[in-house]
Amino acid sequence: MAARALADMTEDMARTSIRLEDRLIVALDVPTVENAERLVEMLGDSVNFYKVGLQLQFAGGLSFAEDLVGRGKKVFLDSKLLDIDQTITGAVANIAKMGVSFLTVHGNGPTIKAAIEGRGNNPLKIFSVTALTSLDALDLADLGLKMSIEDYVLQRVDGALKAGADGVIASGLEAKKIRERVGDQLLIVTPGIRSEGVSHDDQKRVSTPIQAISAGADYLVMGREILRAQRPGAKAEEIFRQIERGLKA
Repeated sequence: MAARALADMTEDMARTSIRLEDRLIVALDVPTVENAERLVEMLGDSVNFYKVGLQLQFAGGLSFAEDLVGRGKKVFLDSKLLDIDQTITGAVANIAKMGVSFLTVHGNGPTIKAAIEGRGNNPLKIFSVTALTSLDALDLADLGLKMSIEDYVLQRVDGALKAGADGVIASGLEAKKIRERVGDQLLIVTPGIRSEGVSHDDQKRVSTPIQAISAGADYLVMGREILRAQRPGAKAEEIFRQIERGLKA
């Protein structure tokens, strides 16, 4: 009983050490840097952390990511890297110089280890993608994987932990099982977040901000719900309030 209580207290301390303003990562899933710049200006001081994904990366987004870092913002570079080990190591070595905070890889253990080698002593955190929130059991079957989404995610989590990743990208639907499996040994970044009553769009496995955070997620990635809002800054503040409620749940 005492050991379990100590473990719970340690996990709680690790989770509460993350600043509230860093827990929401706004996805700049827009076609141009100009669009992204307008959104960042509209959000102002209400948002501190941004995701730059593949669409924006191929439209000048890498330079924009460095510019955001220069302005004191944190950046999650969602590149989902997968290649031979030498290429991964070299790519991550260059990415580490950009000053971004988070980077995703989409490979197995050797890919993660190659990314960690490329990072060196840089504080860049390496996250392993488990299963995209746009996938479900039918998609896994189509890929020839005869297992449930949950089992597949946990298998990927085990591999990420063994390889030394800092965290995983996972749906809020699996966050509780991941926490039970690894405690606070891995950070959890959760996409596929929608507030109650908001369209799921192309996402198949979604959760609300409160559900994801209370289940064990550390960071939430949200794009369309905030970007489509008439007042994006006000919407972001509303999400922060939901995150606070989730932390207290």
